[in-house]
Amino acid sequence: MINKDEIHDEIGDNHIASCAKNPVRDDAFDITDEEKIEKIKKDVENILLTLGMDLTDDSMQGTPNRVAKMFVKEIFGGLNPAKKPKASTFDNNYKYGEMLVEKNITLYSTCEHHLLPIIGRAHVAYISNGRVIGLSKMNRIVEYYAKRPQVQERLTMQIVQELQEALGTQDVACVIDAKHLCVNSRGINDIESSTVTSEFGGKFKDPQARREFLDYIKMETKF
Repeated sequence: MINKDEIHDEIGDNHIASCAKNPVRDDAFDITDEEKIEKIKKDVENILLTLGMDLTDDSMQGTPNRVAKMFVKEIFGGLNPAKKPKASTFDNNYKYGEMLVEKNITLYSTCEHHLLPIIGRAHVAYISNGRVIGLSKMNRIVEYYAKRPQVQERLTMQIVQELQEALGTQDVACVIDAKHLCVNSRGINDIESSTVTSEFGGKFKDPQARREFLDYIKMETKF
C-alpha cells in the first residue's frame, strides 16, 4: 500500500517542485489581510499550545499575533498580486547596448516544503533592445517573488520571466546562490552547503555572453 505521507516527505526533503507557478488557490484573496491575520493567529496559538508552551507568559502572549502579521504582511506578502511592483521602463536614449548587471541583491525567501528561511543573493542582468528599467525595480522584483513559499528554481525563473515581459526582450539572466535552512539547520544539518540556480534567456544562452555575466558576478568591487 502506498504511503502518501512518505511520498510527500520524500518530495519535500529532496526540494522537488511540483509546478512552475506557485500553487495558489483561486479563492486566495476572497478574504482581507486582516481576516487572514485573525485566522492564522488562532492556528499559531493552537500549535504553540499543542507543543506545550505557556501563552500566559509575558514573552509569549503576543507571539501568535506577531507571527500572523509577519506571515501576511511580510514574509509571504509576495503572494498578493496587489503588491506586485510596477516595472516601469524607459527609452534607452543614451543607446547603451552592453550588458547591465545588478549583482549581490540580498534575498530572503521561505522554503515551501518546511517553511524555513532561504537566505542568499541574486545576480540579475539584461541587454537592452530599446528599453531600460530602474535599478531599484530589479531589486523589488526579486523581493516580490521571494516573499512567498518558494523553491529556488521557480524563483529564478520568475525573476527572469518578469524582466523579459517588462523589457520586451528575451535577453535576461539570473543566478541565485542561497542557503536553505531546511538543509542547514535540520535534516542533514549541513551548515556549509548552498544552492546555486540559474536561468539564461536570449543572448545569454551564448557561452561568451554567459561567461561575461558570470565573470561580472565574481568580480570584486571596492569602494
